Amino acid sequence: MTTLSRRQALIAGATIPLAATFLPQAVRAQETMQGSGFAPWNRFKLGGFEVTTLLAGTRAGDKPQETFGTNASPEDFAALSAANFIPADMTQNFFTPTVVNTGAELVLFDTGLSAEGTLAALTAAGMTPDMVDVVVITHMHGDHIGGLMGADGTTPTYANARYVTGSVEHNAATEAGDEGFLKNVAPLNDRFTFLDDGGSPVSGITAMAAFGHSPGHMVYQIESNGQRLMVTADTANHYVWSLQRPDWEVRFDRDKAAAAATRKAVFGQIAADRIPFIGYHMPFPGVGYVEAMGDGFRYVPASYQLLLNG
Repeated sequence: MTTLSRRQALIAGATIPLAATFLPQAVRAQETMQGSGFAPWNRFKLGGFEVTTLLAGTRAGDKPQETFGTNASPEDFAALSAANFIPADMTQNFFTPTVVNTGAELVLFDTGLSAEGTLAALTAAGMTPDMVDVVVITHMHGDHIGGLMGADGTTPTYANARYVTGSVEHNAATEAGDEGFLKNVAPLNDRFTFLDDGGSPVSGITAMAAFGHSPGHMVYQIESNGQRLMVTADTANHYVWSLQRPDWEVRFDRDKAAAAATRKAVFGQIAADRIPFIGYHMPFPGVGYVEAMGDGFRYVPASYQLLLNG
């Protein structure tokens, strides 16, 4: 029998293949798939401001041409979709409120389909509803005003906030008196202030009339230390079908001719000024640029440009 010294044993052990030094392990059970997804918020600096987009919800839908490009031929709709690597028979919609921290006030643009979805994203982003100082409503469609009230339907979600919206939009919604407006907006009427084209909810933020999608739909320019950004709300509701073909009609646009003219004007300015924009229904995180392309615009998602702001 051969006896190894301690030193010889250590040397011999070092030469044994690594796999041989471990006992066999039980075969692991198949891992559970987690499902696709991403963080529900995105944040960047704009001059001295901080901008956060919130994913308040997302959902898939079929038969997209019943909503987008209703005046286009099925062949043209399918061709444009194929050219942009998206299906012509399915779409994914996103609902993206925006928070702007000016350093003095926290401003929330739109409130999502419900309080639950927006608050989940807000909380994940490190904020609470009581921190919101100003709620700006771009227009009165249900997916923008649905989160104004809590689950009980009577308690304001943003209890410490004042509320701002366009006067034309509010007057039209008051006259129409639809259920969503009566439930979510009307109880807060005494806390609303109203502005027109060129008005300012807070310093550094300017309203711009962008009528068509709704009677008084507004977009907002954000500016700080020479840097600019446009919050375009529902001016364009799809990054391909509405931007590359701004004349294609959208089912939810109240005045379709005016909405098309507004798309061309607003995104023409954004393209000319080469500034970023946030679109409420753009693919999350909803931030990008556009360049003029033929009679429309090519959407360029933001990559790292805004991260370089600090």
